[in-house]
Amino acid sequence: MSDIAHYFTPIDLASVSNDKVYDASQVGGLITVYTSTDDFPELDAHMAIIGVCEDRKSEGSLGSSDAPDEVRKQLYQLYPGSAEPKIIDLGNIKAGFEAEDTYYALSNTVEVLIKKNIIPIIIGGSQDLTYAQFRGYEKLEQTINIATVDAAFDLGNPEEQMTNKSYLGKIILHQPNFLFNYSNIGYQTYLVSPSAINMMTKLYFDSYRLGQIRDNIQEAEPIIRHADMISFDFSCIKHSDAPAQSEAQPNGFYSEEACQMMRYAGMNDKLTSIGIYELNPSFDERGKTAALAAQMIWCFVDGFYNRKKDYPTRTSADYTRFHVFLQENKYEINFFKSNKSDRWWMEVPYPSHEKLKFERHTLVPCSYKDYETACKDEIPDRWWQTYQKLS
Repeated sequence: MSDIAHYFTPIDLASVSNDKVYDASQVGGLITVYTSTDDFPELDAHMAIIGVCEDRKSEGSLGSSDAPDEVRKQLYQLYPGSAEPKIIDLGNIKAGFEAEDTYYALSNTVEVLIKKNIIPIIIGGSQDLTYAQFRGYEKLEQTINIATVDAAFDLGNPEEQMTNKSYLGKIILHQPNFLFNYSNIGYQTYLVSPSAINMMTKLYFDSYRLGQIRDNIQEAEPIIRHADMISFDFSCIKHSDAPAQSEAQPNGFYSEEACQMMRYAGMNDKLTSIGIYELNPSFDERGKTAALAAQMIWCFVDGFYNRKKDYPTRTSADYTRFHVFLQENKYEINFFKSNKSDRWWMEVPYPSHEKLKFERHTLVPCSYKDYETACKDEIPDRWWQTYQKLS
């Protein structure tokens, strides 16, 4: 039995299925589910579903700890997409004596699964669990990029106790520091203080307003492709599409856009964990939000089985290379376009004194729009922010 088995409680499949037997072609009939204390699944899969029944550090959102099984009720009924999924459901992480005990169980589980090349799909629970998800990378000896899809930054006051509204500040100040870049997708300006926006700028982190992304959802793809881990807060989806939120907003992403971003995440060759948080079943309407969460996970899985594995090697003939000189030859940017997927990357100069510490961050996912910007003798924001962090 696995070393992480003692963190989990098995799934009551009869309760989740309402005593129905799943068709052999439904998700519930295809994946391996932990249903007995004597039969913890072998850690041999592409992805692992993890429920985390923890919301004690939530500000005003008690009830999100009930989300995992509600999502499973909807997910297990679905039919897979283009491939038969190789997924295990490890059950629910038991809430520890203190929330910190739950964090430890989740971070240890994430670490073990990533080392086995299994992607954890975490169903929270409140979003402070993102900190535990992040801690799962601590012993992997590499710096990582985080992306959150969220209506706010959740910086909080790092000197105060961590909550679902202040976990990001704890991540930024964590020592040892292994965070290279943070990206926020979909923040709503009236929900974020000017000082928080200024801090993002000073740290050369990326933040994209809701309107920027909704104008062209494809612009979210390179942001997501840059991430090693993603945290998805359901409060970023508008209330009419996802009512199961304690702080639902009238504005936000549509459900189709949320599913599209989850598919982008699945197609991200470097992404190794994803979590969805702040779904509170006590506010749901006929299981609508749980059904959306299930469909978002379906889109992530479908994206995974459509990965292109086309990260540039700089010398491969599978890419078209473009050289752009800017500002009277002061800067040179090399762009790579995949002939397989038409996706773009740009190369950022790497200081020799840093040796190999940040080398994996020197090829930055971008879009054709960034190439057009460079051709107009303007430095793309994504390139400049990475350049500043590497300099």
